[in-house]
Parts: sequence; structure tokens; C-alpha cells
Amino acid sequence: APELAQALLLFSYPLHPPGKPEAPRTEHLPRLRTPTVFVFGTRDPFGSPAEIRQAVTLVPAPTVLVEIDGAGHDLSRSRRVAAETHREVAARALEALRSFLLSRGSASP
Repeated sequence: APELAQALLLFSYPLHPPGKPEAPRTEHLPRLRTPTVFVFGTRDPFGSPAEIRQAVTLVPAPTVLVEIDGAGHDLSRSRRVAAETHREVAARALEALRSFLLSRGSASP
């Protein structure tokens, strides 16, 4: 089957319902064959940094993690600076995706 995508860019992947790490949403991750960039906030109630790091070990495809320090599930640090944070998140996510694709020979600069 042909590749439908060169990579996935996942923002705030919900590993589990907030406060319920015993109910993980990871059963499909071992079947993920597409290289994936995970962008997540360190204060996301849907998955802590440690939980995200553990979950990506289930993915057999290459992965990259982009950690947004102090951000929640909406990838904002606070309402006051949401737009600024979202610009930073977009820039960091796109640069990570670009570097990832270039390292795999999948994109041009």
C-alpha cells in the first residue's frame, strides 16, 4: 500500500481521560507505522510528560517529542499570553516537523 502521509503531527494527544491514567488510549499505537511528531504541554491533564514518553515507546515508527513547558492541554501557558504561546507552539512544531522530514530525506528545505 502506498504511503498516505510522510509524517503525522499530533498536538496534545489525549493519552487518557483527565485524572484516569488507568484508562489509557494507547492500544492502537503499536500499529502506527507513520513517523510522528508529538507536541504536548507539561501540564496537560490528558497525559503527563512521563506518560507521553512511555506511550511513544509503543510506536514502532520514528517519533519526535516537542515539549511545551508550562502549557496545558490547549498548549497555552495562560489566557493572558495564549496567542504568544500558540505562535511559539506553531513555530516549534513546524520546525520539528521540517527537521524530522529532512533527516529522513522526505522534504526539501
